[in-house]
Amino acid sequence: MVGHGPIRPRPDAAATPLATNERFSMSVRRVALLTAGGFAPCLSSAVGGLIERYTEIAPEVEIIAYQHGYHGLLTGTSVVVDDEARRHAGVLHRFGGSPIGNSRVKLTNAKDLVKRGLVKEGEDPLKVAADRLRADGVDVLHTIGGDDTNTTAADLAAYLEDNGYHLTVVGLPKTIDNDIVPIRQSLGAWTAAEEASEFAQNIIGEHRVNPRMLIVHEVMGRHCGWLTAAAARSYRRWLDTQEWVPSIGLSRDRWDIHAVFLPEMTIDIDGEADRLRSVMDQVGNVNIFLSEGAGVPEIVAELEAKGEDVQRDPFGHVKLDTINPGAWFAQQFAAKIGAEKVMVQKSGYFSRSSRANAEDLRLIHSMTDLAVECALRGESGVIGHDEEDGDRLKAIAFPRIAGGKAFDIDQGWFRDLMGGIGQEVRAAAAAH
Repeated sequence: MVGHGPIRPRPDAAATPLATNERFSMSVRRVALLTAGGFAPCLSSAVGGLIERYTEIAPEVEIIAYQHGYHGLLTGTSVVVDDEARRHAGVLHRFGGSPIGNSRVKLTNAKDLVKRGLVKEGEDPLKVAADRLRADGVDVLHTIGGDDTNTTAADLAAYLEDNGYHLTVVGLPKTIDNDIVPIRQSLGAWTAAEEASEFAQNIIGEHRVNPRMLIVHEVMGRHCGWLTAAAARSYRRWLDTQEWVPSIGLSRDRWDIHAVFLPEMTIDIDGEADRLRSVMDQVGNVNIFLSEGAGVPEIVAELEAKGEDVQRDPFGHVKLDTINPGAWFAQQFAAKIGAEKVMVQKSGYFSRSSRANAEDLRLIHSMTDLAVECALRGESGVIGHDEEDGDRLKAIAFPRIAGGKAFDIDQGWFRDLMGGIGQEVRAAAAAH
């Protein structure tokens, strides 16, 4: 889809046709795209949407794509978006993943980048990246990523501005955690919740593979429980559409969610164990939806108290796969609730690499259209519905962008969800 080949020299302004739409800046000749961080079900579609919009309203603008995000920017690895890719950009909406590749690269962590061979000892990674953008003649950089990706792009823009080279940076908010401040809804999160629900629809079928089964469905969400909560809501909506045959054992109470644990919640392990023991005794199985960030401070403290090394990524985040929160919670509950068999299943990679659903596609199209318009008029920022400005869709200034937005567990739909779960559990216990 994307044509491989050398980047052509930046065309002379006089030799390039001007944009026909007078609203837009006439100074943009080359734009660059990159996707970075973990995957989300929006990356391929966002790339396709940007290509489609430029082709529609400013076809004379050249587009290049750095491979594997900032990794490709540092190494100078890029491809030209050629005529074939422009003609078939719509195909990208049908796929998940990222056609131009991702990586986790923090430009201010020089030690890590030297270790990985991406810069040389003594080099400033920001300067290396900025010099590459300057050499490639990039006027606009589109970054599709989370808060780290977009704030890093802002650092690059500031560096170039201080050194006499203007660069417009327009970011798109990508994270299945939906935790970017002050953006109401990040791209890919709706799809990820729907996919996590579909994953659970199969996994929870395992509850009859053994008497007294404990199933822990671990959902991604380092600091924010939105995805786990939204996945649980989607799953229970699916339950509402099903028919049941309790007399043969096909009953909603066995398929239902019996607990939801999020990073924003205070979790009383012993108290929850007592409650879930009653569920296990009455229903015969227990199903838990767990955000991977739930209980992490406690797990880290326990490991460090034992003298164990807790691994962290280049951004300083705990590598959650190395501490395995799902297994930790399963271990806490298994004996206390009398589980005979325990199953921990993680839906993260299944969810995050999916193609975007219809709801996300609509959001992606609206954001990519505005991103191109902002780029052509030289307006930097991250595109999103600003929660601090009446949910208006706009380019939000980079200094206002931050990660780790907490999920509000007091909002109405989540309280209704938790109340419904509690009511179902009580009704099931009474029936049995």
